[in-house]
Formats: sequence, structure tokens, C-alpha cells
Amino acid sequence: QVQLVESGGGLVQAGGSLRISCTASGRLFSTYALGWFCQAPGKECEFVAAISWDTSTRYADSVKSRFTISRDNAKNTAYLQMNSLKPEDTAVYYCADNRDGPALVSGVSDYWGQGTQVTVSS
Repeated sequence: QVQLVESGGGLVQAGGSLRISCTASGRLFSTYALGWFCQAPGKECEFVAAISWDTSTRYADSVKSRFTISRDNAKNTAYLQMNSLKPEDTAVYYCADNRDGPALVSGVSDYWGQGTQVTVSS
């Protein structure tokens, strides 16, 4: 059974940092691209960042230079390091995977985690 489990969310002040994690199980982690998406209240789920099996990365313009996605295949875990956080980053963050990196960036995935709440206070 494939599972993606996010963790590490919380409350942080504007300008602060937070690292969230996504641990996968149920299939060969190293062959999949991993992506982070976020959904703020009243808004659609948006692409944040993705990392392919060969560690190439892609970011939404709104988070470039502030967020860094990485992966540790030995731990079946992907991370999203979030720096210089802004109140508008407040959202539930979800991870998802896909062998097709471009499809993942478009939000195509058979499996999604349950999400982790990130709240940035002003």
C-alpha cells in the first residue's frame, strides 16, 4: 500500500523558517519525482516545488530563492526547507509523487499525503 505522510508543519512568525517532510512507503521511492503543493483557505491547490529522481528541481516563482526541496532516498523522505516565510505562505502543504516529473508539476498524482498545516503570523 502506497502512503505519503507529511510532518513538520506548525506556527512560525513572518521571516522565520520551517522544514516539512514527506515520508513515502509502498514503492521504490528513488524512481519517483516528489512534489509539494499548497492549499490556502478559499483557494485552489497550487504547485510549490518538485524534485525529480535525478534531483533536478523546479519551483513556483513565488517561492524561488526562499524554499529548497531536497530528498534522501535512503530515508524515503523528501523535504521542503522554507525560509523568509510570509503570511501569504500560510496553507496546508501536501506532497505527491509521479514517475513523470512534468505531469507531477501539473498536479497529476495517484497518491497524496494528508497534508501538514503551515501558519505564518505577521
